[in-house]
Amino acid sequence: MSAAEPVPESVPESLPEALNSSAGNGSDALNATVRFTATPEGTALAYGSLLFMALLPIFFGALRSVRCSKSKNGGEMPETITSRDAARFPIIASCTLFGLYLFFKLFSQEYINLLLSLYFFVLGVLALSHTISPLISSVFPASFPNKPYQLLFTQGTGENKEEILNYEFDTKSLVCLLLSSVVGVWYLLKKHWIANNLFGLAFALNGVELLHLNNVSTGCILLGGLFVYDVFWVFGTNVMVTVAKSFEAPIKWFMEILEKGFAGHGNPGKIMEIETVIFQAWKSHGILVSLSHNYSVLLSSH
Repeated sequence: MSAAEPVPESVPESLPEALNSSAGNGSDALNATVRFTATPEGTALAYGSLLFMALLPIFFGALRSVRCSKSKNGGEMPETITSRDAARFPIIASCTLFGLYLFFKLFSQEYINLLLSLYFFVLGVLALSHTISPLISSVFPASFPNKPYQLLFTQGTGENKEEILNYEFDTKSLVCLLLSSVVGVWYLLKKHWIANNLFGLAFALNGVELLHLNNVSTGCILLGGLFVYDVFWVFGTNVMVTVAKSFEAPIKWFMEILEKGFAGHGNPGKIMEIETVIFQAWKSHGILVSLSHNYSVLLSSH
């Protein structure tokens, strides 16, 4: 039997020192070993905020959907989801999801996310502008010079002239667009979680406000189809998880949990992000709540 090897005289006093003294990947090993611990108040703040942000667009979207229906009573009908649309939605969503999965597998994630960021920048600015327009309009005094404008695009001439776009807006709408563009540039440059959540709330609220079900059975078809969709793609495959982790767009809500709590003196850069996909479940439930609220308002008016 060989003699026992001598014990080293100097032993590092802590794990970080030992990892830092190792050659090559000491810092990587330290990051992998030292685990992040969130405080109870930070966890409560994050999950409470996520719950609040989930209920906020459903509540206000249902209230604003009544105004949307009344404003379009004498003119253009609001966008309505039929039973056929509800049955096709899980199929279309599945094709879109699997297409994104293939894109992330075949092409560079950096360039795909760059294109998606530009796309959602435009959509987010428009959605946020529409969301904050009632609030901004109530802030301006009556003496504010609010001039009307009209954006009109037509195709053809004479009797063959066809209207492609006819959008009316005013000065207050331009102010809302300017404020939303500031948030959009902030999101585009920094990808900050607050800008991401503002766009996510705007998408959610606009979806509940502007999309309407024609009856309750359509809502049941939509909920049932999305239930099968979620179970298959989340638990049956890794497609949903892969896309959610690779996809950098405001279709997820983020909330940062501070490591040391509100009064802590730890490194403020050490955070944990909690995310939740808001694309399907909230919208279908919110639209169903919106339908129930519109029905209640209709009954109370007779």
